[in-house]
Amino acid sequence: MRATLLYAADDVRVEDVADPKIQNPTDAVVRIVLSCICGSDLWPYKSAPPTDTPRHMGHEFLGVVEETGSDVTAVQRGDVVVAPFVYSDNTCAYCREGLQTSCVHGGRWGVKGVDGGQGEAARVPYADGTLVKLPAGEDSELLPDLLTLSDILCTGYHAARTAGVQRGDTVTVVGDGAVGLAGVISAKLLGAEQIILMGRHSARTDLGRAFGATDVVAERGEDGIAAVKELTGGEGTRKVLECVGLKDALVQSFGVVRDGGTISRVGAPQFTDVPFGFGDFMRNITLTGGVAPARAYIEELMPHILDGSIRPGRVFDRTVGLEKIGEGYRAMSDREALKVLIRP
Repeated sequence: MRATLLYAADDVRVEDVADPKIQNPTDAVVRIVLSCICGSDLWPYKSAPPTDTPRHMGHEFLGVVEETGSDVTAVQRGDVVVAPFVYSDNTCAYCREGLQTSCVHGGRWGVKGVDGGQGEAARVPYADGTLVKLPAGEDSELLPDLLTLSDILCTGYHAARTAGVQRGDTVTVVGDGAVGLAGVISAKLLGAEQIILMGRHSARTDLGRAFGATDVVAERGEDGIAAVKELTGGEGTRKVLECVGLKDALVQSFGVVRDGGTISRVGAPQFTDVPFGFGDFMRNITLTGGVAPARAYIEELMPHILDGSIRPGRVFDRTVGLEKIGEGYRAMSDREALKVLIRP
């Protein structure tokens, strides 16, 4: 089959790799119908050193089950399914707590002999625990929306949930990327009254307004902090969703959060020293977040897509075939595209 491999920064290729096969009785093989490029894929795309053992790329996909191992009972050949961005058995102690990202048998796509999501097919370990059957055909117009359940919608929702967003809250979303926009959708779903989106790309912030943002702040730094406080009577917002992963975004979050408020950080962190000093400690700020256990949220969020109340697939503003995926990476890296959909 054809699959996407990363050889070095700015060097992503589509090459022939071994076809996926059932290796364990809990496996399934899925023919990929849709996948996409994640903002977190851009970090290695921009920085990976050259290698002779390229990395298999992609962790967001949905498709059709082609084959199942003898122990698989939850899905069968022909089912349309979505895969969360990590696989898990969904039965261990962590999974039962809704923390599938810490599954004792789980892991990440594209490493340790497991296929990536940006290819024609993938072997799915622990298929019963990982895959979620979709009530849609492989030609459904809802598939791009349902694909967001693989990662970004659940990540934005995790930010809102761990921040404790509730009805009547004031919320700032830092970042106008796909996850930030999903954070806007999620804050609205949970009943936030005021949602301030911090971003300076008008096409993205316009979409954010369509998703439920009540205000947009394009300024950054002290000017951005001042703008948020002006919108909130000088206080800042009770909840802040940090959806970027850069230190400056976290500093901005501390600047716009109200005393006694909560910051949830779900942007994949590209730094190690967290700027949480004595001054913010004295303000009783709560810092939470982390990687989203997408599998825990899929069934909860899916009905909102199926009934048309949310359309998160609108974040996909470009579509390419698998063989043109390099163009998709370049477009996202150069900020020419928000999120690129891949049709193998």
